[in-house]
Amino acid sequence: MADSAFFCTLTHEGILAVRGPDAGKFLQGQITCNISYLGTNGSSLGARCTAKGRMLSSFRIVSVADGFLLAMDRELLAPQLTDLQKYAVFSKAKLTDESEAWVRYGLSAGDTALRALGLELATEADSVATTESLFAIRLSDGRAELWVPAEHDASIRQQLSEHLPPATLNDWLLAQTRAGIGQVTGATRELFIPQMINLQAVGGVSFKKGCYTGQEIVARMQYLGKLKRRLYRLTGTCAELPLPGTELFSPVHRSAVGEVVLAASCATGVELLAVLQEDAANNGVVHLGALEGAPLTLLDLPYTLDSNREIQR
Repeated sequence: MADSAFFCTLTHEGILAVRGPDAGKFLQGQITCNISYLGTNGSSLGARCTAKGRMLSSFRIVSVADGFLLAMDRELLAPQLTDLQKYAVFSKAKLTDESEAWVRYGLSAGDTALRALGLELATEADSVATTESLFAIRLSDGRAELWVPAEHDASIRQQLSEHLPPATLNDWLLAQTRAGIGQVTGATRELFIPQMINLQAVGGVSFKKGCYTGQEIVARMQYLGKLKRRLYRLTGTCAELPLPGTELFSPVHRSAVGEVVLAASCATGVELLAVLQEDAANNGVVHLGALEGAPLTLLDLPYTLDSNREIQR
C-alpha cells in the first residue's frame, strides 16, 4: 500500500517544542540544519550530535510563530529534552514535550484531502502550508505530513477518511524506506554521524551555518571524504521484521559490517535501510543478523550523493 493513496497516524514520534525569543539562536548552536533557512514558516530534516559528531537524535523541524517544533522518535524525546534544558537556562528559550498537544498524520497522494482542509501545499520538498490551526509539510518523495492540534483531531480524522483510506504505520515506514530517509531511534542513538545515514544528501546538514556541537567532525568527514560507511537500501525475506540496530554481516569480514536503521514489511518480505561498510556493499553479499542469516539484496536509492552540491547548503 506504500505506493497508493492512504493516511495513517504517526504514533512512533513525539514533539519537542522550543519556544521563546532566543529559540532560533539557541537551536542554531545545537543542530546540524540551518535555522535561518526555515524563514517564518519552513521545515527541514536535521540532527543533534555529540562533540564527536555522533547523532543523539534526528528529527523534522518546523518553524512556528514563537519558535520551533521537532518531531523525533519517542524514545529519544525525554533524554533530549533533559539534555537540552541544561543549556537552555542561559537563553530565553523554553523547552517542553508537546507530544500530547499534537496529532500527526502521514498522507500519501493526499493533496485532494489537504485542499479540502484549506491547505494548498506546494510540490517542493520541505514546503509548508498553514491554516489558523493546521499545517502540512511536503516530503521529498511527494508524501505529506499533516500536524493537527489534539483538540481538532476527531473532526480532521473524519474529513481525511472521506478522501483517503486508512493504513498502518508500516505502510508509512515502507514509503520512508523507499525514499531513503533514515532516522535515529533509541536503539541507534550515538551509533552514526549524519553522513552515515545520508542526512547531508536530503537537506539535513548545513555546511555554511557555522559552529554547532559536533560540527568539526561532521565537516571534516564531508571535506576530506574519508567516510567508509553510509546508508544503503536492501530487501530480503526473514521470519521477523528486524529492529533498528540489528547487525548485518558479510563474507568480506568475520564481524558485523553494519546495522539496520529502519525496516518495514513489504509484499515480498522486508525492505530496510542500513548503514553498511562500503567494501561489504560493493561485494554485494549481505546477511541479516549473522553470517548464516537471511540474505539481503541491494536496491537503488532515489537520490545520488554529490558532495559539491551538498556543501552549498
